[in-house]
Amino acid sequence: MDSVGKEFFERRYKQIGGDIAPLELPQVLRVNTLRITAKELIPRLEKKGVQLKRLSFTRNGFEVIKSPFSLGAITESLLGYYYIQEAAAQIPVEVLDPKPGEIVLDCCAAPGGKTTQAAAAMQNQGTIIAYDLKEHRIPSLLMNLERCGIKNTTVFQGDVVQAGRLGLKFDKILLDAPCSGNYLSEPGWFDKRDEQGIESSVNIQRRLLKSALDFLVQGGTLVYSICSLEPEEGELNMQWAIEHLPIRLAKVNLQIGDSGLTNIFGKSLHPDVANCRRFWPQKTMTQGFFIAKMVKL
Repeated sequence: MDSVGKEFFERRYKQIGGDIAPLELPQVLRVNTLRITAKELIPRLEKKGVQLKRLSFTRNGFEVIKSPFSLGAITESLLGYYYIQEAAAQIPVEVLDPKPGEIVLDCCAAPGGKTTQAAAAMQNQGTIIAYDLKEHRIPSLLMNLERCGIKNTTVFQGDVVQAGRLGLKFDKILLDAPCSGNYLSEPGWFDKRDEQGIESSVNIQRRLLKSALDFLVQGGTLVYSICSLEPEEGELNMQWAIEHLPIRLAKVNLQIGDSGLTNIFGKSLHPDVANCRRFWPQKTMTQGFFIAKMVKL
């Protein structure tokens, strides 16, 4: 593979309103309300010298301002009182808004951050079916479900296209799709990416999206999310979905992030693509991210 390099991405991001900025993202945790309340947990951590600041755009997220030790190795973590989860990664489940009693499909679930978040939102009531393709990722998913006290989730190892054999129709679906990632998520990212790799990700994403919609009830909600800044995997995929799939794009109501782009490299997109949200790291102080909310027609 011949990478296209940092300058290529700098040029294309500037064309669509973004930039590349060196950032050190803050550590963020999410309180696991199945185990403890924020009101109970925060004083407990503060006594140990941990300083936290509540995030404005998630219900149970807190930025770690200061900690004298690794938060992944203390008693409260081992007891599942919280989950260390990047800020933007907490937003897809907030947008999906799963309710107690619903049947939910998590298409690419490991290591379980969003699965455990959804189960907590559902108060462990209803059913989550969690799929992950890669066998080596299943143990971490199962471990996190156990640590966080999740009781309403069944795990399957395999391609989510196989979910049809279950004979279920889902009220809500989370597709946190495999993607190209972003320059903050992986060391040496610029040296590992090329246009062919982006195209390969797009093909996988469209296949998963088409299959997942087959399992969704009419009028049900599917949230599509990626930690990629590439418009091919974000807005251009949504344009394809509008043209080829029985969906409409609902508005993602967030106070953080930018509206989805509706003009990309000279190509005008459907105005509903603006209902999506795009997260430029230098604007949001999160990793790069894209979120869309679809309703099945």
